[in-house]
Amino acid sequence: MLVMTYLTVPISAKDLNEAQEQIKAAIAAGAEMLEFRLDYLEGLSVEAARKLIGDYKDTKLKQLPVIVTCRDARQGGMINYPVKLRIEVLTAAMLAGANCIDFEYDNFLITDRQEKIRLALSRNSKARLILSAHNFETRFSDIGKLYRAISLICPGTIPKLVYTANHINDCFDAFDLLHKTSGERIVFCMGNAGIISRILAKKLGSFVTFACTDKEQATAPGQIHIDDLKKLYRYDYIQPDTELFGVIADPVAHSLSPAIHNACFADMNMNRLYLPLLVKGQKQQFESFMNGIILRKWLNFHGFSVTIPHKQNALDYAKAHEGFIEPLVNKIGAVNTLIIRMDGKVKAYNTDYTGAMDAITNELKFTKSDFKELPVAVIGAGGVSRAIVAGLSDAGAKIKIYNRTVEKAKQLALEFNCEYASLDELSGMDAKLLVNCTSIGMFTQAKNKNDFNAVQSQKETWEEITQVENEHSNVEQSPVPKEYLKSTIAVFDTVYNPAETVLLKDAKAKRAKRIDGVSMFVNQAAAQFKLFTGMDADPKLMRKTIIDCLKNE
Repeated sequence: MLVMTYLTVPISAKDLNEAQEQIKAAIAAGAEMLEFRLDYLEGLSVEAARKLIGDYKDTKLKQLPVIVTCRDARQGGMINYPVKLRIEVLTAAMLAGANCIDFEYDNFLITDRQEKIRLALSRNSKARLILSAHNFETRFSDIGKLYRAISLICPGTIPKLVYTANHINDCFDAFDLLHKTSGERIVFCMGNAGIISRILAKKLGSFVTFACTDKEQATAPGQIHIDDLKKLYRYDYIQPDTELFGVIADPVAHSLSPAIHNACFADMNMNRLYLPLLVKGQKQQFESFMNGIILRKWLNFHGFSVTIPHKQNALDYAKAHEGFIEPLVNKIGAVNTLIIRMDGKVKAYNTDYTGAMDAITNELKFTKSDFKELPVAVIGAGGVSRAIVAGLSDAGAKIKIYNRTVEKAKQLALEFNCEYASLDELSGMDAKLLVNCTSIGMFTQAKNKNDFNAVQSQKETWEEITQVENEHSNVEQSPVPKEYLKSTIAVFDTVYNPAETVLLKDAKAKRAKRIDGVSMFVNQAAAQFKLFTGMDADPKLMRKTIIDCLKNE
């Protein structure tokens, strides 16, 4: 049976006036159901509960279904009201016209509490009871057993099982339960690792999923802003057969990939959705995630973008599972795109180098023959450097790698038969094309070594990049002193945030040709889109989406 999923906004107000404002905002934002969280109301009483519902029903606002909740503090309630009062306000709300009340399963097991709620239900045949169980620490030990127990205790009950996902792999329990059961039930995960379960609730048929109109009004960890759910993640267009894609990364919250791929899916009216997939850990956790996805064909995942720290893990996975590997990928030593075949095996690609090479050829009007013996200076010897050096080397360019740690430059140069040097030798460079593959010049809010992983396009190790003392210091730097630039050197900066870095500004002042990192980002994403769908994306739409996202940061 197909179950409608209601996009529900909690009303977490301290008083009745604030509640009315939140209700207006929720309806204006596109909510399909409201949840009145009475445990947030200060000075709660039966009269206050009745008035809240009565005032809402008397307004000219769009009348949405209403869940009334007064949560036990042990299961996430805001104010620790006594259970007697909580039952009184819930039963009063039910008799005042609430469509559903939400009460804790553990508390419902106590006979006298159960009797009061059953009596109220008998007086309002249209009202529904949601019996909820929350685990704010980890997964339920046996979610299936708990679901059956809740389902059997009271006819017509809507079971609600919500738990914290400490890793994205914890979400599989929720997905499996929704897949194996039918009817009205509410199942999803809290926390950053559980965000995708909130988005996929509609695809998998959960009775509700929750979103907020203001992050400060969120009532649980990982609750998504309703604008993001509807606009970024195309909530209104999600269907049971929607094909899924995503970016595998850690961290992933600030990735621009969901925005650009979903914009293209929407533009081409595709029944596809692109998700942020926070896969923490290393090889073992990555492999568990991939195995979990491939075993569950009904999830309908078809492909992934892969970034830090899993590019090597993706290559190892493809090798171990006898997947197809693009020839140049082994030389690069990293994968940034995985396609899941019908037989469950994967195809592995790297579009970083094609994105970079396309950016160069498009901006400089090059053909492949123009790269032959072209003197190129590459700054940096990290992951992006490796991909670009592989592409340039394959095209026959004459490359010299400059890096602060000379030994790392030497290792990369030996693999691709290039020259190498210290950054101190940049003053003597003889190049027609300069490519910056470091993160110097990138906007970042990284404050320390642990936060450095938040930089989406990591190029080097932490020690090899200028220390970031504040969120703007890196953006004001350039990896190449201005005096070393010439009008005869084309400058390519792989940094895309900001679109015009200090290096590119300096190149502009020298009247040199310039290639920005947004071009590379768009090209590699467009190549991925082609692999995902077999169709060409609109590069202008991709670029506009990226620029708009960067402006809003």
